[in-house]
Amino acid sequence: MCLERTTIEKLIKSNVREVKDFPKAGISFKDITPLLLDPVVSKKILEALIEFAESLELDAIAGIDSRGFLFGPSLARALNIPFVLIRKKGKLPADTVSVEYDLEYGSACLEVHQDSIRVGSRVLIHDDLLATGGTAIASAQLVQQLGGEIAGFAFIIDLSFLEGSRKLAKFGQTFSLAEYQD
Repeated sequence: MCLERTTIEKLIKSNVREVKDFPKAGISFKDITPLLLDPVVSKKILEALIEFAESLELDAIAGIDSRGFLFGPSLARALNIPFVLIRKKGKLPADTVSVEYDLEYGSACLEVHQDSIRVGSRVLIHDDLLATGGTAIASAQLVQQLGGEIAGFAFIIDLSFLEGSRKLAKFGQTFSLAEYQD
């Protein structure tokens, strides 16, 4: 990696804002928006994601609504491959497939356009943060419903104490730039 993992992890952690009791009591939210305020930090994150993704022989990047849209399109553009939107229910205008799932503080439904992934396409699923893995698993199920293959997952942050990466192992490789162990 162009930046050592420990270097980029320190850079990310020093710029992430922790918000207590959001979105509900007992949750300590890791807010990545301060990362976006520093173009140098954002560039280093994107470079690290590109370096990882280049090793996977990808056909598409799928970004999860909404923070997967922050770096996902730039990552896809850098690799010259399509960017696929995985959105919350009711946000996509054309025919979709959907999946309902549980997350750490409720339940939700994700959708993807039926024509967004070609059968056999190798897809990297990207989001800002991995917690329990529910949203990423639902996204993987959507990609598979359309005949795509999961090439892996890429996150900026992994809350490893919630064991999401363990749950994703059955789908493919999980990559993150910073890990929180508690």
